[in-house]
Amino acid sequence: MRKLLTLLAVCFLFSFLALAQRRGEVGGGAAHIPSRGPEPARAPHPAPEAPHFNDKADHPDAPHVHSNGKWIGHDTGHDDVHYHLDHSWEHGHFTGGFGRGHVWHLAGGGPNRFWFGGFYFSVAPYDIGFCGDWLWDSDDIVIYEDPDHDGWYLAYNVRLGTYVHVMYMGA
Repeated sequence: MRKLLTLLAVCFLFSFLALAQRRGEVGGGAAHIPSRGPEPARAPHPAPEAPHFNDKADHPDAPHVHSNGKWIGHDTGHDDVHYHLDHSWEHGHFTGGFGRGHVWHLAGGGPNRFWFGGFYFSVAPYDIGFCGDWLWDSDDIVIYEDPDHDGWYLAYNVRLGTYVHVMYMGA
């Protein structure tokens, strides 16, 4: 009986550690999921041709979110031509849930078409270079509404702490 209890305790411990590692891995530190999406841009900045986002040492050179909730790289405003769509929401609106309480596990695909939970998305062409290190069949992401760019959502990668603009392609 003692061996059985010891074995169960060890199995539980390893399961707990594996889950904690999966959920807590953001650049080697603790996972941070923003409590809300970005605020609308107050004074839009033009998007540079070759943007850089590594604003501090050890920060990624991709749009990311600081632990204080500041969205780095989401400041170009409503008129950013990189996110202009002639037909906003042409595939409908995503209804699966937004923000911290809705963590989705990527199930396959790539930047041009990926899916989770029966929902399909595509990364904005301008943002494809910012998601080259995403694991399309295993990363956890959170979807936020984009207050500046009609037809786009923001997909936040929990493991990396980075985000990209994504279009909902339907269910």
